[in-house]
Amino acid sequence: MNPLLRKLFEKPILLLLAVNIIAGLFIFREYGYSWDEPLFYDYGNALGYAYSPREWFSGTFDVDNSYGISGDDHKTRGPAYLFLSRGPVHLLESLGLDQASAWHLINFLFFQLGVYFLYRLSRRWMSSDAALAASALFAWQPLLWGHAFINPKDPPFLTFFLASVCLGFEMVDQLAASRKPKFSVVILPAIALGITTSIRVLGPLAGLLVFIYFAFVILRNKNLRGLSSPQGTVSLWLNFLAYGFVAILGMFLTWPYLWENPFTRFIDVFRLMSDNPTTLSVLFNGEIYRAGELPRRYLPFMLATTLTEPVWFLFILGVLTGYRKLVTEHWQLSTDPSSQPTSKLVTATLTLFWFVILVAYALIRRPAMYDGFRHFQFIIPPIFIFAGFAFEFLIEKVRQFSPTFITRILWLHAGLIFLILAPGLIGIAQLHPYEYTYYNSFIGGTSGAFRNYETDFWLTCYKDAVAELNDIQRPATLYVHREAYIAEYYADANLNVRERRDALDEVQSGDYILVNTRTNEDRRILRDVEPTIQIQRGDALFCIIKRVP
Repeated sequence: MNPLLRKLFEKPILLLLAVNIIAGLFIFREYGYSWDEPLFYDYGNALGYAYSPREWFSGTFDVDNSYGISGDDHKTRGPAYLFLSRGPVHLLESLGLDQASAWHLINFLFFQLGVYFLYRLSRRWMSSDAALAASALFAWQPLLWGHAFINPKDPPFLTFFLASVCLGFEMVDQLAASRKPKFSVVILPAIALGITTSIRVLGPLAGLLVFIYFAFVILRNKNLRGLSSPQGTVSLWLNFLAYGFVAILGMFLTWPYLWENPFTRFIDVFRLMSDNPTTLSVLFNGEIYRAGELPRRYLPFMLATTLTEPVWFLFILGVLTGYRKLVTEHWQLSTDPSSQPTSKLVTATLTLFWFVILVAYALIRRPAMYDGFRHFQFIIPPIFIFAGFAFEFLIEKVRQFSPTFITRILWLHAGLIFLILAPGLIGIAQLHPYEYTYYNSFIGGTSGAFRNYETDFWLTCYKDAVAELNDIQRPATLYVHREAYIAEYYADANLNVRERRDALDEVQSGDYILVNTRTNEDRRILRDVEPTIQIQRGDALFCIIKRVP
């Protein structure tokens, strides 16, 4: 067999990643800048200042210069992802890509790393077929697919949180299986945890899951090789302490804001982000709320309606069948407390708690939320991992149905998985490049959600709207109701872009006004004027351009 084909059969996740990356290479230029991107990327561009030896010894070094023009807003956001990505982005720009497209491609490629780690973590408990199906279900969620390109904050945190948990669990297994564990075992997991924490201060929660598993191994698995002597236990603790130290060092090195007062500033950021203070308005169930005043049902509703229809059925079935499988394996081998099924049961439970406890926190504490559940994207991998148990259960049932007709089984197996994945693929195709506006059929899709819930809340429609206006071959002035810098990025020389809120008295007849539908703002501006340009998918209108009469 061809070595490449053999590799694909041995690691089928490579095929899924290849399909995703090839698709991404065809479409990454079609996504517009989102509201949060330009200033955040300016932070990344400014970051080089903090790592310049010439600036260190200039006598005028000021770390504040490494925060960019939006320093007051972004310095408390750890820049580890920007630190990792700015080099590849600059390389792509040197090859001719514009900044937006370069970042969108790199963002998407990093998300594929998250898909890989979801597969790798799932393989602890299930077959490669089931783990692959779970990974495809995850990767082909329209919401996640869209965010993967345009969101440099939440998908990277999801990816590195996943990596930290996966590599951390594997690190504990390796430490426990070795009489003399090597320090090198902890380096990669520690670096992953440090980067995760530098991206967002909730990163230590991944380390907490790893620590609980480590404590289980130490305190409960006394018969594991290497733990029978005090020296073995001390060695394990020293290695775990080294893991924590390297993680903290990695966080510190990649977050210039912490350099002047690490402990105090980290605590301040943690307190700030725990409440996530904001004054943003949010459209929910047809009403406008402040982000900190949303009802408790906001997060459950968003989780239920912005993931594809099969997800929650598979999750519930996966919890039931997964625990039945793991508990059965545990009791069958209960005479051997060091058995792998015991570790599987513990790590599966910790993975479930990763989701349940954070949802409970959101429901009890009610932190400010907006933009759907994007700030909570990092809690959803366990949903898809447990969906993998459901895939495994369904695959086994298909095989039992007709064990003598192998070809028929393969087609039935593939057909069943395709039907489950189809809603996501259809949503991606129908909404492109606005996949992140996805709502499922439970509320009538994105068209049904329009005017009741936020759709293109990040204004990515400006790209297409301005592109259409550029085709009008005459000088024109475009007043933008909100975030004019996004529209300006896509305007050609014939288009003079201005912020409308700064020039209300200067708008003249014949000028154009671009307004988005976030919180139904379009209904309050020139409401009786027919649109010149409309950007929409189905009945969901994202933004419009009107000509002033």
